[in-house]
Amino acid sequence: MSSARSSAAETWKEAPADAVAPSANPLPPWAEAPYSIKRHGLTLDNCDSEPEQTPGCIQSHGALLVLRITDLTVLQASENTAAVLGTPAIDLLGRSAEILLGAVHAARLRDLLSHGQLEGNAVPAFTWAAQADRKAMNASLHTSGGVAVLELEPGLEGDAAADGLTLARMGAAVTRLQAMQGVQDFCQQVTEEVRQLSGLDRVMVYRFHADAHGEVLAESRRNDLPPWLGLHYPEGDIPRPAREIFKRIWIRPLPDAAGALAELLPLANPDTGLPLDMSHCALRGASVMYTEYLANMGVAASLTMPLRVDGELWGLIAGHHQTATAFPQALRAACELLAQVASLQIKSAEQNELLAYRLRMDSVHQQLVARAAREGDLTALIDHRPGLLDAVDAGGVALFHHHRWWCAGQTPDTAQLDDLAAWLMLQPELLAAASTAFVTDRLVARYGAGAGLAEVASGVLALRISRLRPDLMIWFRPQTLQTVRWAGNPHDTPAVPGPFGQRLSPRRSFELFLESVHQRSLPWTTMEIDGAMQLRLLVMELVVSRGERLADLNQDLTRSNEELDAFAYVASHDLKEPLRGMHRYAHHLLESELAQDPANRGRLDGLMRLTVRMDSLLDSLLHFARVGRTQLEMTAVDLDDVLDEAVEMVAARASSPQDWLSRPRRLPTLHGDRVRVREVFSNLLSNALKYSRDGEAHVEVGYLLPGEAGYAAHAASAAEPAAQGLVLYVRDQGIGIERRHHEAIFRIFKRLHPPDAFGGGVGAGLSIVQKVVQRHGGRVWVESAPGLGSTFYFTLGVGVDDAVDGIDAGLSP
Repeated sequence: MSSARSSAAETWKEAPADAVAPSANPLPPWAEAPYSIKRHGLTLDNCDSEPEQTPGCIQSHGALLVLRITDLTVLQASENTAAVLGTPAIDLLGRSAEILLGAVHAARLRDLLSHGQLEGNAVPAFTWAAQADRKAMNASLHTSGGVAVLELEPGLEGDAAADGLTLARMGAAVTRLQAMQGVQDFCQQVTEEVRQLSGLDRVMVYRFHADAHGEVLAESRRNDLPPWLGLHYPEGDIPRPAREIFKRIWIRPLPDAAGALAELLPLANPDTGLPLDMSHCALRGASVMYTEYLANMGVAASLTMPLRVDGELWGLIAGHHQTATAFPQALRAACELLAQVASLQIKSAEQNELLAYRLRMDSVHQQLVARAAREGDLTALIDHRPGLLDAVDAGGVALFHHHRWWCAGQTPDTAQLDDLAAWLMLQPELLAAASTAFVTDRLVARYGAGAGLAEVASGVLALRISRLRPDLMIWFRPQTLQTVRWAGNPHDTPAVPGPFGQRLSPRRSFELFLESVHQRSLPWTTMEIDGAMQLRLLVMELVVSRGERLADLNQDLTRSNEELDAFAYVASHDLKEPLRGMHRYAHHLLESELAQDPANRGRLDGLMRLTVRMDSLLDSLLHFARVGRTQLEMTAVDLDDVLDEAVEMVAARASSPQDWLSRPRRLPTLHGDRVRVREVFSNLLSNALKYSRDGEAHVEVGYLLPGEAGYAAHAASAAEPAAQGLVLYVRDQGIGIERRHHEAIFRIFKRLHPPDAFGGGVGAGLSIVQKVVQRHGGRVWVESAPGLGSTFYFTLGVGVDDAVDGIDAGLSP
């Protein structure tokens, strides 16, 4: 006996499969010596690091020989060769395979080894005719780590015809798959094609998520089997070693999950002392965890193919059968090719879906920017459809612009948004001038207050849209409270006693188990982030260009206003002199004999009245122009003193000077131009007295502060944005104004009544009031109806309430 054969025999005699006790060494057996699933089994310590590629045993329906490439010497053999091949393993070790196979088949092996690309690539070698002591066998050959691996499996009658039919079906299947577009439809077609090829009871496409748990994305099954479509499976159901090996192989057949295992003799290659890498062996032995897992599901046979995209494991095509079944070489080759085609095609299907999504995003972005440019305001991004909420797949969106929030969909409230924005502006992604996007699908992990926002904002995609202001666009995604449908409890992996000590057992319960993924949203894709960044650039370009246009317009408007004021001042001043001359000539004519004629006198009286009225108009125009041109002298203004002065100026109009006015016990002090503020009060009081009903005037002066009853209703009654801070008012019980005239009354020289009615006038008072108020940074508006009196509200600048002083606590106006 050769030395190699003697060594192998000694190994076999020293380590019979049923006589090895569990090792006390905490390291897994393969860390020190060759390992066998059959001999060493699994324990709680080693199941997750089980070496799937070197199990040390095969499925016992076939036989395996490890040959030295140079001379075809049998280095290792499966212990079941006597039953499968008719020759005991002990008689094969150390001898040439030609003695067993014959010269013709040995020559075929040498030819394949000389010319074939066999490393990790099993190819059909030959068919070995049946003999008295064994069935017909199909042989396949590949190389692994410097040795040749010959696998022999029983052949089936009529294999040639079946092979031709399988290949024909395969061609048609590929054609149908190429017609599919979306990922879901494509995966469903894959399951249909594999099931038609294989005849399996159930075929699924199982997709891995980012955290390595899996989801049944598509399924074709026997009608009497329960559906598993949409179920999720924990990461441990397909552990890391199994996922790693599927990155290297294209098919994993297991025709009989309950079948016995046959160990390799010896476990280590006598030439190298290393275990055999069996990754590409169709006969590779299956883990007891996997076979029990299948048994718990009522599965007797399985056929599994990987779906790989760019070298990474995307998912699996998993086929199940309720009874043990053979998987002929031709069927396996067809399914393997189908998996390769599907892997290529699924990338294309995903890219098509992503492209369609990107095109939809880009279309929405273009519509958004075009509308914002047309309407001249970024708030159009929120107020219309499509809007920012359509720009990215999200549950809500918030835009911070013009010092306020504009929201759509489900978002945090304003106070929460303020706090979140303040925190976001300190994050490195947004802090720099050339900021990027802040992106997270677990906000609470970075933002302490995020736990309270999880229902609407577990995921955040935030962008700055201004380099100078804290303007932000923020999209929100809720936590995945659409509960994940787990097949069994993902945390229930029980320990059971095994022949080698306590080991893990696969879950026995496959009833629907619901688990919520708390404080985590669906992840943001790279395409969504890139699309949002592109939208940010478009918006910022729009803001910059709009800012430049506004600057130009403001400059033009300022120049036009200055020119208009100058023209009004000069025109009114220069027209005064010829008007005075006309008035003098008319007066002289009235004293001449020409006025003795009644007709002439009437004409001259009319001319005198017109010159007086023209003089009043020029005075008003001159005053209006002076209000726009004169620099305001801003000081602390005691409104009580100012009101007293205004009352003194207009009191002569009142029919009852003692009781026509009601006012607060104390008015506030604020910042403004004393003379101009007095002019506002005097004009409003004068109008209130002028347009009283039946000569009985009653006027009320007062103010409203934020938080007081009625403040919100009155401060927001105008078409402009709601007022902020102190609101002053002058209220009368006069004739009132129709709603359709509420804006017109502020136009200069606009009167709603004949020139001589209600004491006459030229219609400049309210225009001057509006001009003064606007120059103070405020606005003025009216609430009125015919017969119900009028209330003129006005403010004198946003934030003026900060300067309010001297108001007694608890004292109402």
